[in-house]
Amino acid sequence: MSEAVETSYGALKVMESGEFAGWRFWEGDPFETRSGPFFYRREEDGTYVSAFRAEARHMNGGGTLHGGCLMTFADFALFAIATDALNGDHAVTLNLSGDFLGAVQPGALVEARGEVTRGGGKTIFVRGLVTGDGQPALSFTGIIRRLSKR
Repeated sequence: MSEAVETSYGALKVMESGEFAGWRFWEGDPFETRSGPFFYRREEDGTYVSAFRAEARHMNGGGTLHGGCLMTFADFALFAIATDALNGDHAVTLNLSGDFLGAVQPGALVEARGEVTRGGGKTIFVRGLVTGDGQPALSFTGIIRRLSKR
């Protein structure tokens, strides 16, 4: 059985096997489930990395990773990067901006890393970089709004 933390908006689980064994993922977000799956983990230096493997279903008509998939993954990564700043609180994306830097091929390991540039209050600012097999694919910035506890 996998470790799970239940919330009102899904369950944070740990992958038990395969390439992403030990990585966390959200179960219960229908869009992310169809788009991903996307995973994240804490690195030894305390930062977070998000990742997924680019599959044929993630590609556009030109045979490279669809820009919408990159942006969806960046949105997922915002929250992974801001895990500590969020401290378990529910939040929503207020803004997400991206600049496409390069194509990602099928089979590539897609990763996102970044930093919180301002946090601590209700509004958290994040910036990051998505790579495909280590090559820059998307730089992004985002603003997350912490929701009031109900």
